[in-house]
Amino acid sequence: MDLTLSKPDEIVKLLCERLRKERLLQQMTQADVAARAGIGVNTVSNLESGRNVGFENLVRVAMVLGRGKELEALFAPRIDSLDDLRRFEQTTTRQRVKKSAHHGE
Repeated sequence: MDLTLSKPDEIVKLLCERLRKERLLQQMTQADVAARAGIGVNTVSNLESGRNVGFENLVRVAMVLGRGKELEALFAPRIDSLDDLRRFEQTTTRQRVKKSAHHGE
């Protein structure tokens, strides 16, 4: 499914529904997931409902559901060429992006 044309709230809704389905597929209750993730049941419920929940809690639940590989790929660098590789290697030491003269205009 291509999400590039979706609105952020649509993506959140889709991911929350997938999360809920994954939990049910694994025959786990919200209480089971909460206990294994070290978070409250309300946090799991809020996450499945798309309400504001910390990113760390999302990571915890994803790990409990065996979705670590998906998390690993979430912000993996796209390296399609040697130039991409060089830029990636340079950013590992650089901490900030310099503001351009046109930024904010």
